[in-house]
Amino acid sequence: MVAVGDAFPDVVAQSHEPTWPTPVKMRARLAGKRTIVVPGYLAGQDALKNAKIDEVLVYCVNDAAVMGAWAIDQKIAGSNIAFVADPNSVMTKALDMELTHPGPCAKLGPKRCKRFAMFVEDGVIKVINVSEGPDDPAGDERPESSCIDNMLKDIAAL
Repeated sequence: MVAVGDAFPDVVAQSHEPTWPTPVKMRARLAGKRTIVVPGYLAGQDALKNAKIDEVLVYCVNDAAVMGAWAIDQKIAGSNIAFVADPNSVMTKALDMELTHPGPCAKLGPKRCKRFAMFVEDGVIKVINVSEGPDDPAGDERPESSCIDNMLKDIAAL
């Protein structure tokens, strides 16, 4: 798994903006910004802005069309949140965040990502929080470590 202090992997994801599929060079996208990469933080947007977070990237092992539809459904237009797609798990594998436990994979299928949140400053990983446990590999029972309150606490402690 990547570690605090590592450079974010030089991978290409996809976006639905301006058209589908638009390549997103992740290292370039993160350069010069304070970014949180998470599975979803719309409700806490004001707290994130107060913490000087420039952008929140929500990414998923899915295609850009699905992510675009999800972005519309979540009403992120005008926010500091952007959705990116990782259809072939390139970014997930580069981050070593692939969920391989047979329990969740039997229900959800292969190519899944662990539940995590990451703070990246100017392309360098500063905080990583993974929600998983021996009896909860998907982090469904204990998602707290990757939730907004915990991330803001860890960022403030830097």
